[in-house]
Amino acid sequence: MEKLEKIWTKRFISIFCTNMAVFFVFYGLVSVLPLYATEDLNRSDSDAGLLLSIFLLSAIITRPFTGKVLEHFGKRKLLYISLIGYFVCTVLYLFFKPFVLLLLLRFIQGIFFSILTTANNSIAADIVPPSRKGAGLGYFTMSLNLAVVLGPFVGLLVIQYLNFEILFIIMSAVILIGGIAALSIKLDDIPQVAKQQKFSIALSDLFEKKALPTAALACFIAIAYASVLSFLSVYAKQKGLMEVASLFYAVYAAAMLLTRPFTGRLYDQKGPKFVIIPGFILFILGLITLAYVNGPVLFMLAGVLIGLGYGALVPSFQSMTIQSTDPRRTAYATATFFTLFDVGIALGSWLFGIIATQYGYVEVYLAAAFVVTIGAIAFMVTQLKKQITDVK
Repeated sequence: MEKLEKIWTKRFISIFCTNMAVFFVFYGLVSVLPLYATEDLNRSDSDAGLLLSIFLLSAIITRPFTGKVLEHFGKRKLLYISLIGYFVCTVLYLFFKPFVLLLLLRFIQGIFFSILTTANNSIAADIVPPSRKGAGLGYFTMSLNLAVVLGPFVGLLVIQYLNFEILFIIMSAVILIGGIAALSIKLDDIPQVAKQQKFSIALSDLFEKKALPTAALACFIAIAYASVLSFLSVYAKQKGLMEVASLFYAVYAAAMLLTRPFTGRLYDQKGPKFVIIPGFILFILGLITLAYVNGPVLFMLAGVLIGLGYGALVPSFQSMTIQSTDPRRTAYATATFFTLFDVGIALGSWLFGIIATQYGYVEVYLAAAFVVTIGAIAFMVTQLKKQITDVK
């Protein structure tokens, strides 16, 4: 029996911990900053929404350039620089009280977040053995799965019993720990592209052409996921389920974590469609279930289905994106993937906000299910075309 190459090396564990720290702060702040804006700064709900929008805006603007920047200056160096910037921005929440300054801080932190997440994912793709790319990147995604539960849980707990200042100190400490973990990451054995003497950017440096088709499919997932990320707490409150809203995220994350080893192995052994097609079905069923929630049981079931579906789809599409390109262009492929993913979340938040205002949240989640269905059809059409081409 052929021995499997090792995934959980020292440097993989290090980049895993660093990524978890970055997203711990991201999700923790997303969950509490609206309350901080409305309660401590006495701002309106629309002003509170700007704190997420401007963060995503800066990430979307920056993301296409990160592949070239990482290639030219080095992934490890940029990882450290962006970690320092992200840490400083987190500390500054303690001092930036005027709302305009807070918006500027969020915009700048979004830039560092864009570079950080691209660097983290690109490094993870580089150090995972090629034969275990699906399983390895699936395991790496668990760092985000853990953060999506721990960040909001700690954030809401701290502001409930302590205050926002203590929370910002805790968040800063978490990033500091993530930075320390990154210090042990070595990339000397990873193939590098020959550096140009002069830094310049061409159109091919902004997007990886080979990665675009798969990243575009992932965009459909991101649009639908925005309905959960942006509106779940409001929907839960409307349904009288606010007490179990935090449990939704716990169940959702648990479903992703428990199935990740199985789906990653299936991806590597059988191919992407054996994971992605069931993932589409489960995600669609989860969104439809969420639309017709009438109590905590269906609410939790929706969390399980969405966790299984979303957890199967995103790592699989990310793996496909990386595998579609030259190993030396993983930074470009990663940047392309996350650019379209960020665009999808921003577009979905805007689109479903309009639908929620005009119609209601049942229609929001049915519309999200319809978007995923379009993505599923597009994926199956591309797979069919690929099979026909392979036969020829």
